[in-house]
Amino acid sequence: MKPSEIRNMTEAEIDQTILTLKEKLFNIRAEKETGRVERPHHVQQVKRDIARCYTILKEKISEKENQ
Repeated sequence: MKPSEIRNMTEAEIDQTILTLKEKLFNIRAEKETGRVERPHHVQQVKRDIARCYTILKEKISEKENQ
């Protein structure tokens, strides 16, 4: 997920995206434990996407407070 895509979302949409990504991360980790993971590199990608979402959400909140 690109930062520009996240910046075009509202705060509520970003929150929903974070929840979806956390569920995806949980599922990937569960697959990894059972040995069925097809793409283990997705763990790292999902974690980075979650971090991007949190960072951009913080930016949006701080912009709102400064106005």
